Amino acid sequence: MTSPSEAPRRREPPLDWRQSPWLVVVELGAVVALFVADSVGLIPFSKTPFLLLVGWASLRLRGLGWRSVGLGSVAGARRWPAILAMGLAAGLAMEAFQLFVSQPLLIRLLGHEPDLSAFRALRGNLKFLAVGIALAWTLAAFGEEMVWRGYLMNRIADLGRGTRTAWIASLIVVNVGFGLAHAYQGITGIIDEGLMGLLLGLLYLASRRNLMVPIIAHGVQDTVDMLLLFLGAYPV
Repeated sequence: MTSPSEAPRRREPPLDWRQSPWLVVVELGAVVALFVADSVGLIPFSKTPFLLLVGWASLRLRGLGWRSVGLGSVAGARRWPAILAMGLAAGLAMEAFQLFVSQPLLIRLLGHEPDLSAFRALRGNLKFLAVGIALAWTLAAFGEEMVWRGYLMNRIADLGRGTRTAWIASLIVVNVGFGLAHAYQGITGIIDEGLMGLLLGLLYLASRRNLMVPIIAHGVQDTVDMLLLFLGAYPV
């Protein structure tokens, strides 16, 4: 009879490199590199498509798709009215909060309005308004939510093995980055957009990581902004 000490030891399966935290670090390094490239003018127009490509590559490497982070995860058409209503209500509430609470408070504290000069061409121009709303829903609502809430929040939470603390840290870190991504709006815009990102992140978590809810909220809020810029209600 073989003694316990002589029994063959069970070999542990090798760690899959695709689940390694070092892969997360490499991915975040690529994200930081894109930020740096954008800051020195090496990226034309927007870094969001490039960040989206990093997110897509990460999911593909791990045998996942965007559905795994909440895109198109609505179970059945019966839930769509509730998802649409939640996103619409959240978007309008966030816009009201920004217009009447956060932005006026920041302007009073910092003495600067957000720099929206990049949107000056929208005023009174229907063609630019149409282009602006199209970009608000594609590049901003879908693109930014897939990148910031869908990809980056999940990946940073992965570093902490998805614990509650990891998700809280992810919520804060990612949306600080989201604010910094709006540096062209000045310090007031950075803080205000970081706060809006935080609210979108909370909405993502509150909806059980259903990405469609913050996508709709983001699109609604940006659409209202475009209309206000078109009407000249925002100083640019």
